[in-house]
Amino acid sequence: MKGITFQNVGDNVEQFLLIKQSTKGITNAGKPFLTLILQDRSGDIEAKLWDAGDEDEKRYHPQAIVKVTGDIHNYRGKNQLRIRQIRPATASDGVSIGEFIESAPVAKEDMLDQLTQYIFEMKNPTIQRLTRHLVKKHQKDFLEYPAATKNHHEFVSGLAYHVLSMLHIAKSITQLYPSLNKDLLYAGIILHDMGKVEELSGPVSTTYTLEGNLLGHITLMINEIGQAAKELDIQGEEVLLLQHMVLSHHGKAEWGSPKPPLIREAEILHYIDNLDAKMNMMDRVLKRTQPGEFTERVFALENRSLYKPTIYEENQES
Repeated sequence: MKGITFQNVGDNVEQFLLIKQSTKGITNAGKPFLTLILQDRSGDIEAKLWDAGDEDEKRYHPQAIVKVTGDIHNYRGKNQLRIRQIRPATASDGVSIGEFIESAPVAKEDMLDQLTQYIFEMKNPTIQRLTRHLVKKHQKDFLEYPAATKNHHEFVSGLAYHVLSMLHIAKSITQLYPSLNKDLLYAGIILHDMGKVEELSGPVSTTYTLEGNLLGHITLMINEIGQAAKELDIQGEEVLLLQHMVLSHHGKAEWGSPKPPLIREAEILHYIDNLDAKMNMMDRVLKRTQPGEFTERVFALENRSLYKPTIYEENQES
C-alpha cells in the first residue's frame, strides 16, 4: 500500500491513519466541521470532516487512529483527502501508533555519538563545558523531539537530525573559511533550537506548550544558557556570544529574530539553518512527485510549486 503522501489525485484510499491534529471550524452557513491532519510514516495530509458534532470532536482527537475511506483531490494546489467514511480503530484492528510515525533515518544512538564527537573537537573549554552541560540536561528530549510542528524536520528525532546535518555543513564551511571560530559555530548550531524541547509538547501529535506560545524557543534558550553559566560559575564573553548566536539565528526581525547576526559565526549559522530546512522541505515534496511534473504548492517556500526535472534519477516509492 502506498504511503498517504504518495497517493495521486483521483486515487481511492482505504487505510488506517493517525490523527496528528484536529481543529474545529464553522462554515459560512454556521455548520461545524473538523480539519484533520492525518499521517502515516510517509508524512501527512489534510482532510475535512463536515457536519462534525460534539461527539465527533471527542472521538477524532490527536493521537487517535482511524480507518478512513475516501479519495484524493486537489484543493488550491495541494492534495487533500476527501472523506467518505471514517471510524476509530478498535483493539481488534491490531494497529498501534508506532506504525504511523515518521522518524529520522539515523538511529538516536548514532546521532548521539556524532554529536559527542563534535563537542569533543571544541578547543575552547568554556564553550565546550556549557554545550556539554546543556546537551546532557536535555539529552533524552533533544534526541526524540521534532524540529517543528510542520514545514521541516517535523518527525520523531527531527531536531537532532537537523542539528547534525547543520554540523556536517559547518565542518565543510570552516575548512573553506578558516577565519571562522569553529567552536562558536558548532556550539551555536547545537544550541540554536534546543529551546524547542520546552516550546513543543513532544514527538507525537506535536503542539506548542504554554511556554512555547508565550515565550518561544529563542527566549527559552537564552534563559537556559544564562542559567547554565550561573550553575557552572562561568563568566566571560563566550556566554554572551552563545546567547547572541541563538538570539539572531532567524536572521531578520520579520522572520522572528530579535537581533540580526552581528558576528560572522551568527551569520553563517543563519544561512546553514535556512539551507538545511529548505533542502528538507524540497526533498520531501519532490520525493512524492513524478519526474516531469510540478509539486503541490509549498507555503513555507513562498508558496512555490517546484518542478522535478526528468534528469533526476530517484527511486520512487511504489
